[in-house]
Amino acid sequence: MRLMHTMLRVNDLDQSLRFYCELLGMKLLRKQDYPGGRFTLAFVGYGEIADSSVVELTYNWDQHEYQLGDAYGHLALGVADIYGVCEQLKRNGVKVVREPGPMRHSNSSGGGGSVIAFIEDPNGYRIELIEEARQSAH
Repeated sequence: MRLMHTMLRVNDLDQSLRFYCELLGMKLLRKQDYPGGRFTLAFVGYGEIADSSVVELTYNWDQHEYQLGDAYGHLALGVADIYGVCEQLKRNGVKVVREPGPMRHSNSSGGGGSVIAFIEDPNGYRIELIEEARQSAH
């Protein structure tokens, strides 16, 4: 078994594709209209559908507002320079709901934990950014 995708319902497909593809650097992997069901599916991600977990954006033609609910948490993306990424996203109008900094309540010895931030997509879905350790060229 493998995790194939996570589906998010979106209010405006073009706005969501701009956010995920242009601002977060994902690729549009597949997009198809389903006129009989009055919806469009768009799959975005960093790798191919066959071997990566991706995000399915579902746009229902007749419904443009959703309740997020309190069970949904967030998506998580690894980034190399969390402070630079957050500044660039803010310049592009992305809402940063938790500025970059060490994760609170970390159990790691020495007090330092992962450096994280949270942003919101155009629909209000939270996305956690986690700074990944850089690989040394030496």
